[in-house]
Amino acid sequence: MWWAAAVAMAACGGWRGRKAAAAGVTAMGVAELLSNGVAKQLVERRRPPKEWVPHGDVEDRPDSSSFPSGHTAAAVAFTAAVAPSWPWAGAACAVPAVLVAIERVHSGSHYPSDVAAGAVIGLTAAALVRATPRFVVRHVG
Repeated sequence: MWWAAAVAMAACGGWRGRKAAAAGVTAMGVAELLSNGVAKQLVERRRPPKEWVPHGDVEDRPDSSSFPSGHTAAAVAFTAAVAPSWPWAGAACAVPAVLVAIERVHSGSHYPSDVAAGAVIGLTAAALVRATPRFVVRHVG
C-alpha cells in the first residue's frame, strides 16, 4: 500500500510529490530495519494468547517476536516523513496508518504496547531521514 502511495505521489505531485515519496520510502525502510532487523532480534515476546482473539483470523499470525509492530513502524514512518514535504498527502496517509495500528491489535498479532513501540520507531525513523541531509551538509560538506 505504501509503495503504491509513493508511486502515486511521485507521478502526480510534481517536485513536491517526488520529494515526499522519496522521504516516505526511505523512512519506511529505516523503520523496518530498526523494528524487524534490530528490535525484534533483541526482544523475544510471544504473540497475544489465541484465547484473547474472538475471531478466526488468529491462525494467520506471524511466528516472529510480537515486539515491536513492524507494520505500524513502517506506516507511521512513511506518513511522518511525507507530511513535512506535502502536508495534504501526509494527512491522507495518516488515516490508513492509524487503521494499520488498530488492525495489528484487533487481529491478535500484537499487544497495544507493541503497536505503540512501532509508532515510536516510525517517528524516530522519519526524524532521522528528515535530519540526515542537514547533518551531512553541516558536518561533511
